[in-house]
Amino acid sequence: MSENALRVAVHMFNAGEYFEQHEILEELWRAEAGPIRELYQGILQVGVGLHHLERGNHHGAVTLLKRGIDRLGSCAPDALGIDVANLLLQSRRLHRELVDLGPSRMGEVNRSHHPRITVVTPDVV
Repeated sequence: MSENALRVAVHMFNAGEYFEQHEILEELWRAEAGPIRELYQGILQVGVGLHHLERGNHHGAVTLLKRGIDRLGSCAPDALGIDVANLLLQSRRLHRELVDLGPSRMGEVNRSHHPRITVVTPDVV
């Protein structure tokens, strides 16, 4: 189940369905006892940060992006076939941009700046 569920969650994340991807990844995260749990929770938190961004919640966006970044930082650069290094780079860039803009200008963030998940091993994810 987890391989297919992760594939669906990645598709949802990249489609901007951040709340929906959260539901799938939370199930995977709760079922996982090993270190890959950090990957699931990190992607989940970055996605929830993006959800907050889209809803105009600066504090929620900055906080959840940071939590996700911290979790992803402990993962292998290509965990489960996901380009974690690139996701981290994009997430850090957006986090910095949001911090610099502050709450009053967060609407200036272009949706094209939202991180996307790249799959480096398609047969895994």
